[in-house]
Amino acid sequence: MGLSGALARLAVRATRVLVVEVPGHWATRMEVEHQLLRRGWRPAWTPADADVLAVCGVPGPELSELVDRLWEQMPGPRVRADITSPGTVGSALDAAAALLLDTPHHRTDAQERAQEPEIPEDADHGGHGGMGHGGMDHGEMDHGEMDHGGHGGMDHSGHGGMDHGGMDHGEMDHGGHGGMDHSGHGGMDMAPGGIALAGGGEDRDGLEMDVLHLPLGPVLPFWPAGLVLRCSLQGDVVVDAEASVVDGAGAGGPGPGPAPAAVVWCDQVMALLALAGVEDAAACARRARDALLCGDEDAARDAVERLDRTVRRSWLLRSSLRGVLLLDRAGLERHGLPGHCRGDAHDRLLSRVERIRAEAGGTEPTPAEDGGVPWAVVPDLVTGLELASVRLAVASLDLDPHPAVQAVGHG
Repeated sequence: MGLSGALARLAVRATRVLVVEVPGHWATRMEVEHQLLRRGWRPAWTPADADVLAVCGVPGPELSELVDRLWEQMPGPRVRADITSPGTVGSALDAAAALLLDTPHHRTDAQERAQEPEIPEDADHGGHGGMGHGGMDHGEMDHGEMDHGGHGGMDHSGHGGMDHGGMDHGEMDHGGHGGMDHSGHGGMDMAPGGIALAGGGEDRDGLEMDVLHLPLGPVLPFWPAGLVLRCSLQGDVVVDAEASVVDGAGAGGPGPGPAPAAVVWCDQVMALLALAGVEDAAACARRARDALLCGDEDAARDAVERLDRTVRRSWLLRSSLRGVLLLDRAGLERHGLPGHCRGDAHDRLLSRVERIRAEAGGTEPTPAEDGGVPWAVVPDLVTGLELASVRLAVASLDLDPHPAVQAVGHG
C-alpha cells in the first residue's frame, strides 16, 4: 500500500489537464494555465491523454453537451473540475489532485460509466452532432501527436492524423460510386463510429469530386473559445466555410468581459507561436501576458523585449508563416479590416508584437492601428486556403472580443 500510494502521488505530479474555456471566461482560463505551470502539470490536447477536465466558467446547453461528451471519452482515473472564477482555480486544482488519489472514487466511477461513449442517433454529421460538439471530435484528432498544435509536430496535411486528401482515393470509385446512392450506400452506415465520410460535389470544372465536411472548434488548443468553423474540403482546400458561436452564458452569467488589449495581444501571439512550434517564443509571450495581468510592468517589459528579439531572429517562424493568408490593400477594403492586418501571418505577428511593445512601454498605438477583425468575416478569409494553414491563419488575426451568442457568418 505504501508503494502504491507513493507511485500514485508521483503520478499526480505529472497530471495532464484538458482545459475547456467558456466564451468570455478568459481570466479563469489564463489563471488555470498559470497554475498548471507552477505545479508542473501539463496541458492535454485530447481526452485520451487527460487526467483532469477543467471547465472554466459555466457553460450553456450546447457547451454542456460537448463537455459531457469529452468527459465520456476520458479514461480513468479521471477527475472533473468546474471552475467558475479565477479566485477558485487553486482550490479546485487542489481538490482535483486529492481526488486523483481516491481509489474508491475511481472504482465507483469505472463501474458506473458507459462502456462506450454514446453518439446521438440523430447526429447531423455536418453540424454539432457529428463533430462531437468539439469542432473535431477529440477522439478523431490526436492532439497528443502534435508539438503543441502546429508546424512543430502536428501532421499538417491532416490536422490530427486524418489524411485530408479526404480519404484513401485509391479505394473509392470517384465516377459516381458505382451508381450507389451517396446518402445510403446500399444500407451501409456511412458514418462509422460517428465519423462523417466524404460526399459528392462539383469542382470549378463541373466534375464531381469528394467533399469532406470538417468542423473545427469550439474546443481546440489555441483556438478562439466558442468558435465553430465548418469547412467543406475538396482535397485539402477549403472551398466553403460557415462559422457560428456556441452558447457561452450559463447559470453563472457571462465572464468578466473583454481583457485588456495588451493581454489579449500577448495571448494571441502565444497561440500563434505555439501553433508554429516555436516554444521558446511562446513562453516569452506567456510570461509577458501573465506579468501584464499581475501589473508587474518591469517583468512585462523584459519579457516583451525578449519576445521581440526571438520573433525577429527566428528562421522557423519566417518559413512557417510567410504566405499564410496574404491580405493586400484591396483585400483589407473588401473585408473591412484594419490596416495592421495587411500582409501575411508573419507580418501580422511582427505588427502585433510592436503594438505590445508600445503598450508595455506606455505608448498608445496610433489610431490607424486600432480595431480588430469581426468574427463574421472568418469564413470568407479561410475559403481558398489549404487546411494545413487554416488554424495558423485564424491565430494570426486580431479577432474582436467574443460576439453575442448567435450565428456569426456564412462564407
